[in-house]
Amino acid sequence: MAQLVGLIVSDDDGFRTQVGHQLRSGAVPISVTDDRKPREGAVPDIIIVDVRGNTAAVMAGIVQLRASSPSAGIFAVAAVVDPDVIVRSMRAGANEFFTWPAPEADFQEAIRRTAARRLSSTAQPKSTTMVFFGAKGGAGTTTLAVNCAVDVARLSKRPTVIVDLKPGLGEVTLFLGVRSRYTLTDALDNLHRLDAEFLKELVIKHKSGLEVLSGSDLFDRPGPADASALEEVFRLLSRQYEYIVVDAGSAINACSVTSMYTADTICFVANPDVPSIRNAQRLLDRIGQLGSCRERVRLLLNRAAEPYPIPPAQIESTLGHPIHHTFMSDYKTVSTALNSGVPVALTGASGIAEQFARFTRGVIDPAAELIAPPKASRLSTLGLERLASIW
Repeated sequence: MAQLVGLIVSDDDGFRTQVGHQLRSGAVPISVTDDRKPREGAVPDIIIVDVRGNTAAVMAGIVQLRASSPSAGIFAVAAVVDPDVIVRSMRAGANEFFTWPAPEADFQEAIRRTAARRLSSTAQPKSTTMVFFGAKGGAGTTTLAVNCAVDVARLSKRPTVIVDLKPGLGEVTLFLGVRSRYTLTDALDNLHRLDAEFLKELVIKHKSGLEVLSGSDLFDRPGPADASALEEVFRLLSRQYEYIVVDAGSAINACSVTSMYTADTICFVANPDVPSIRNAQRLLDRIGQLGSCRERVRLLLNRAAEPYPIPPAQIESTLGHPIHHTFMSDYKTVSTALNSGVPVALTGASGIAEQFARFTRGVIDPAAELIAPPKASRLSTLGLERLASIW
């Protein structure tokens, strides 16, 4: 589902914070722009208007918003149910009316209706954002993100970009064998002039057709203060690329959470071992607390090889989440590709390359058949016993 832009019109910071969370945590990926600092191209799809104050002035504001954004969904939020305010809001141009605080279920249903209307009425190509997030460092998150992005660009022939979100230690350009003059930090620090043309200067193009927004060289950037700007960067990327792949690392922080809010799919990478599964359970619980983000999670089991320390069926039972795709363990092929700077997807025929291709075809065509999780091995009782001792 294409990412939409939400606009909150209110002078109440508490209202803006709570409504912003409701917009971001629903089933429809939405970025929230600041009405006090409008940016080029940030045409709102959903506008939330606080009508709890000066009703006459607010109604005039709704009329202006309707005139400037004729196809946007406008939600009026009042303090109480007042028939007169409801009628005036609708006459001014509002599509929906809620009392504060807006009931979660009704609010999200209204967003889904508005999103369906907006997506059916626009000719803009659908943008798909995939965020790769690891259960722990060294799980192979960057390997999967890079090879998936390369194959998406190669097989779809559509505009594709990969964003390296890890501060200081990002390795996407290393995996691809390219060097970039600019990084994600340059985009974050130049939002005031960030447009399609400037963005072309910041990315570097790989021979596969994939474009790369390189990771920051600074260990403290992007940081918590960059989360709002990062949301704007993702919004612009969604208007320029049909596929956006994000390597978000393995740490829950303000920027990785921002990427998850904007994601259509969160590719959660875990290994079939006790430390990884323990972390995976805790992280999935945290992701679930962000709202409906857990509904977007696709569990990827990486480096799977018999005998499995923990069988896939036990992993699914422990995590309460199905394994979406399994990647075999092939250290030699992956290591050779990394050291040469040539992604596995471009190194020629191999079992792991074919698995990446199959997974990617499932991204491009969700109806495509995926590889089934490997069957459990009888030699995994030690891992089960240790797993049981932890919980």
